[in-house]
Amino acid sequence: MSYFSRLTDIVTCNLSHLLAEAADPAVAIVEIIKEMEEGLTGAQRSVRTARASEETLRQEIDAHRVQVEMWTAKAREHLQSGAEADARQSLLRKREVEDLIAGLAQQHEAAIKYSEHLATMQRALEARLADALRRRDEMGVDRSDSETNVPRYLRVPTAPDVSDLHREIDDELEVLRKQISG
Repeated sequence: MSYFSRLTDIVTCNLSHLLAEAADPAVAIVEIIKEMEEGLTGAQRSVRTARASEETLRQEIDAHRVQVEMWTAKAREHLQSGAEADARQSLLRKREVEDLIAGLAQQHEAAIKYSEHLATMQRALEARLADALRRRDEMGVDRSDSETNVPRYLRVPTAPDVSDLHREIDDELEVLRKQISG
């Protein structure tokens, strides 16, 4: 039985409700985690692809900006040599490239927003998966080998974990301790 048809289903699911309705919650949690892991893998791939697209657009815009400078320089050279018609043509070409940059800039902004949206979705999926992993452990269900696709910081640690997230949490705890102690 498939529990989720879309990634948003994972984010918006009520895990307690799914488990309460399951004939065998232990089997259900394992299947739910498997589907969440698959969704997370897809989300990670989508984030990488979106960021690559964003970078490609940025590089293309930068390359066209170099062309704008080149056409401006050519127009200046033509004007200095008295070739006003050629200077005018160079400025027309410069304007074409500027218009292209404007279109690419809009695409780049959209790519940035899409990439940010996907990254937010990925973090939400990671949070749901972490919740499901905790519930599985609370239920006493054996861990499966499927956790190899789970980001290290989401796995229930068997030894002290030194990931960046845990260091950030430790830093936040220290700030809170200082605020409490005055």
